[in-house]
Amino acid sequence: MSRHFALLGGTTTWTDSLVAVRALLAPRSLIEGPAICEFEEAFAEKVEMDHAYTFWAGRVGLYATLRGLGIGAGHEVMVPVPTHIVVANAIRYTGARPIYVDCRATDYNMDLALAERLVTPRTKALVLQHTFGIPADLDAALALAARHGLDVIEDCVHSLGATYRGRPVGSFGRAAFFSTEETKIISSTMGGVVVTNDPALARWIRNFQAHCAWPSRGETVRMLVKLIAYHVLTQPYIHRYARFLYERLGRRNPLPRPTSRDEQRGGRPASYERRLSNAQARLALRQLRRLDENVAHRRRVAATYEARLSPHGFRLARTPEHAESAYVRYPVWVRDRAEAIASVRRRAVVGEWFKSVLSEAERPEHGGYQAGSCATAEAAARHLINLPTHLRVSPADAEAIADALVEASAPNEAGKQSPPRLESRPAGEAPGERGGPGAENVQRPPRGSQATEGWGAE
Repeated sequence: MSRHFALLGGTTTWTDSLVAVRALLAPRSLIEGPAICEFEEAFAEKVEMDHAYTFWAGRVGLYATLRGLGIGAGHEVMVPVPTHIVVANAIRYTGARPIYVDCRATDYNMDLALAERLVTPRTKALVLQHTFGIPADLDAALALAARHGLDVIEDCVHSLGATYRGRPVGSFGRAAFFSTEETKIISSTMGGVVVTNDPALARWIRNFQAHCAWPSRGETVRMLVKLIAYHVLTQPYIHRYARFLYERLGRRNPLPRPTSRDEQRGGRPASYERRLSNAQARLALRQLRRLDENVAHRRRVAATYEARLSPHGFRLARTPEHAESAYVRYPVWVRDRAEAIASVRRRAVVGEWFKSVLSEAERPEHGGYQAGSCATAEAAARHLINLPTHLRVSPADAEAIADALVEASAPNEAGKQSPPRLESRPAGEAPGERGGPGAENVQRPPRGSQATEGWGAE
């Protein structure tokens, strides 16, 4: 029997599943209990911050942070693409406007030189995503923010365990938010944490959290059942058959989805402001205690992918100097995404982060994005695949996955897969409208360049 790897389920253990079963059998401590405070305290210590607060999802933590900073109607918040529709939604729910900034082709993080040209008197904050767990250039970001009086909010949903100059990412800005959703470094099926060192902001977020609704008992049960089911069905010797049945059934999944239809359309669900349950916090705390081993493993797998793919001319993301990546997944730029996915299908499910500049949006326009405004991100949305790095993938497995990709998809010469070197403009504005150094040189992307749709769970 051959091993086949899913993108999900690889952060949990059989013991985690047993803990979830025990939680289901102890309904009195399912929703409220001491594990929430224990997890918050341990999380703050792990990322070297003073305060940590949990929510149903990282997006709620971002929304709480923006509100606590006084951001609202008439304000602008800079956000990189590609990102997820829920990030844009959290900004829009406050009444502020997201200003989309293109990414760099080297690491898919925000192009900070471009960001500086887009600052206006209305700009109040910069959401700095560490894409795929690769730290952004924090020195440049903090310097930009200082020059213009902006608050930096680190988007660490991919990057728990990554470091920059020896410090954990998430410890540099005014605040940071993390995710413990099923696709992330640690998983409680759904969940998020926001951290800060600012006492006033911490008080505001704590009061906001206190007014959030607790999840229902039924919802929490479904989250625990989903964690157990994903752990079992994604076992490498079982997953091939589970995946076959899933596809034969039309990809129907009765388990709860992380993003609602309202959110995919840019709307706000009625039950948005919710807390994390005690049972989920207990599971997240167990995995947080294993974080160092988890991230070290992901780095070893990423190094294996790099060693196998780099000699064949694949375009691979680069970790900035002074940084250590967490690699929630390993991104690879390919000429033909469908061909690359087919080539690895026998070994693993290949991720398609990011299949759109605003992942999971029914259309990027739902988040106020204008097609053609961020050329590099749109090109990435057509060419990126990402490979699994979780604990079930050994270095030998990574070699087999990479070799399958090389066999079918290697470029003929180094650099063949590089994206176009185009600068971009903010959505809805003509080149040079905002002014600033070099703004008159901003180019439009070639005809036919547009964002695609879809993706997976955030």
